[in-house]
Amino acid sequence: MVIVDGAEIAYEEVGPDTPAGTIVLLHAGVADLRMWDHQFVSLAQRYRVIRYDRRGSGRSGDAEGEVCHHEDLLAVMDALGVERAVLAGSSMGGAYAVEAALAAPSRVAGLALICSGLTGHQWPADMLEQARERVHSSVPNDVLARYRAGAAEWVDPAHVRAMAEAHTLWQVAGPERGRDALADEVWEAAVEMCRLVFERSWTGPRSAERHLDPPVAGRLHEIAVPSLVINGLSDVRGIQEVSGLLAAGIPAARRLDLPETGHLPPLERPAEVTAALTTFLSEVVDQPARA
Repeated sequence: MVIVDGAEIAYEEVGPDTPAGTIVLLHAGVADLRMWDHQFVSLAQRYRVIRYDRRGSGRSGDAEGEVCHHEDLLAVMDALGVERAVLAGSSMGGAYAVEAALAAPSRVAGLALICSGLTGHQWPADMLEQARERVHSSVPNDVLARYRAGAAEWVDPAHVRAMAEAHTLWQVAGPERGRDALADEVWEAAVEMCRLVFERSWTGPRSAERHLDPPVAGRLHEIAVPSLVINGLSDVRGIQEVSGLLAAGIPAARRLDLPETGHLPPLERPAEVTAALTTFLSEVVDQPARA
């Protein structure tokens, strides 16, 4: 654990005695640091690899009051003595990585953005409606409203599980695929992480996020570091559109599309993602060191 602004942040790190560089892995909003199991072990053969649970997630302390996740990220790097690192972020983890790159450009050597979010971006209305129909409908409206407000005296575990399964089916498998698209171990891992996210969100203290100002969505052209955008071609369409915005808006970005892949490629396609990150790190970290 490290303490960041009064909150305990759980982290893990591995790597050789003399690493070629450092990569920090930032988990998705529907997951925790366990989504990076394959990359965490494999990349540690050459690099210092750090993964942590965001405030309010996994084994970390509660998110309460105003929370700024990119500032937490930089504070974790400070606490662990990391001056500069490549940031690999999945979903909202990618959004916070981009915020950190803009807030502290000297601290970020490169960005790997996997099915990433983008702060300041407005999700399309049809995507929000699809989420209501396929995910939110798994819990009665009045009950869900109480859960979200933190006003329920008791949270039914069956509701938590139902919401987690519906969200995993819609997003992790993808809206055009079924349950059988995911291997059993991927399905169970994704549902379990998502279940804990909803359980904690509905039972824990209330919080509100503070993002970088001006918003990131209009500032992608300011990012000067090499960037890899990984997109799952079975992910929700609105999220795939963000991958397009990132790949087109960041000057030094390139895009990798993974077929038959939903919202969590590091979990669903671990070998492919690890290989892509290995190649990216060799270009961003190793080549400048040899120059």
